Amino acid sequence: MISRLMLPIMFMIGLSVNAQHLEKVTDYKGQQVTGISVNEDGRIFVNFPRWRESVKYSVMEISENKVSVPYPDTKWNSWKPGSAISDSLFVAVQSVVAKNNKLYVLDTRNPLWKGVVDNPRIFVFDLKTNSLIDVLKLSDGSFKANSYTNDLRIDDKNGFIYMTDSNEPGLIIFDKKNRKSRRVLDQHYSTSAETDHLMIDGKKWGSKPVHSDGIVFDETRDKLFYHALTGKTLYSVSAKTLREGSEQEIESSVKKEALTPSPDGMILDKRGNLYMADLEKHAIVFISPKGELKTLVKNESVGWADTFSIYGSYLYFTNSNIHRVGSGAEDLSYPVFKIKLPE
Repeated sequence: MISRLMLPIMFMIGLSVNAQHLEKVTDYKGQQVTGISVNEDGRIFVNFPRWRESVKYSVMEISENKVSVPYPDTKWNSWKPGSAISDSLFVAVQSVVAKNNKLYVLDTRNPLWKGVVDNPRIFVFDLKTNSLIDVLKLSDGSFKANSYTNDLRIDDKNGFIYMTDSNEPGLIIFDKKNRKSRRVLDQHYSTSAETDHLMIDGKKWGSKPVHSDGIVFDETRDKLFYHALTGKTLYSVSAKTLREGSEQEIESSVKKEALTPSPDGMILDKRGNLYMADLEKHAIVFISPKGELKTLVKNESVGWADTFSIYGSYLYFTNSNIHRVGSGAEDLSYPVFKIKLPE
């Protein structure tokens, strides 16, 4: 439960804290890791998006001795482009979230960025038995032919899952009780990118907009925060209105919260600090509950801080090196780090 609340802010003072020491958990040669989630028992799960044919596995678990093994097994991770698809194979996983002894695996069903080949879905695994217990299939109409369902947050109290679509601006809301999803804020200014590129290391990165990407669910305030990747504005919307309101009511509930650096994923800690990357500066920043923008770490090794997870007093994150990949993804290493949270 979040104990402190993030205040709505429009202007923030740039502050810094001492750069913390990065601890490498592991790294992956030639396999671009994006998502990470650490469960309540300290088990670490990562995923590898199907952005190229050289992807070996979609989901892996990092053991205590830093050895990574396919999760839940090799068979689930055996799909290759052109093969038949089923509900017992990962196709194009973009995000993993561990919560309450369950692992939620978001499969975009959009391999190689060539379009959705089947309804995107969320595979749910019981982490006590490592077995599949549910498949949550997105409803027709809640996604588009070129959708890329990017990230998700779980609302167990109300029985909903909230997702972003980074290729077609919008949010997707899944009602677990009715087993249906719907699309909201489609093409809305708050879910749309503000530019088509970033400037990293003095060079232009990107040539097309990346829309609604990072997402955070504040359980205490029943509020959803979200951010386009190629953008500088953090928005929020009432989660209750998302669940129960009309499209007009949802649009009226949208609030402009803050001007920030351009991030990828985001996460909220128990103290109400909202963490995100500053992709253009190889940094991780956070907004305090008082609305101050602070720097946790700025280091070349941070690279493209993609996805975050919190376990104990540490922030875990992946460096997906998206800004460095080009056509040589297999020649790079993609590290996973952890860093101590400020006290």
